[in-house]
Amino acid sequence: QVQVAESGGGLVQPGQSLRLSCVASGDIFQIYSMGWYRQAPGKQRELVAGVTWKQDEIYYTDSVKGRFTISLDTAKNAVYLQMNNLKFEDTAVYSCNAHRCWPLAACDGLDSRAQGTQVTVSA
Repeated sequence: QVQVAESGGGLVQPGQSLRLSCVASGDIFQIYSMGWYRQAPGKQRELVAGVTWKQDEIYYTDSVKGRFTISLDTAKNAVYLQMNNLKFEDTAVYSCNAHRCWPLAACDGLDSRAQGTQVTVSA
């Protein structure tokens, strides 16, 4: 089994930055990729960014390209999401998950609990 734990959410103003962290534990050998997701109130969950454990593939949804950066520290079993120039529409609960595949949509996440961390962008 794999478990993930997110941190780093908060309340920021438009244009500011936040860095989210996610640490994986358990059967790390199962992990092929990591992804960041978000779900805004009344909307479906969307994949924001993903990266393979080998860091040879990276994905960003169009709305965050040029503003968000996903990075991986395999020594710490951690994935980060640097979010710059935040906008009102980035407000959501952000969660991460580990996957056995790439692209991420090809398989379910390994941690079914998906707690998440709240990011609120407000003036």
